[in-house]
Amino acid sequence: MGNPNSDGYGQLRQGFLELSNVRLVEEMTDLITAQRAYEANSKTIQTADNMLQTVNSLKR
Repeated sequence: MGNPNSDGYGQLRQGFLELSNVRLVEEMTDLITAQRAYEANSKTIQTADNMLQTVNSLKR
């Protein structure tokens, strides 16, 4: 709790619209990048699991 324009608090202005502090395009791009990285890691784990299964079946 505090007063606008003091102690690091923002300004209070009438007649202005509040802007979003989220950049939608940037966030969507980051989300897609994260999803692709997750999919790539998942494929890597699946491939390693398949290779280990093959090695185990060759031992028997």
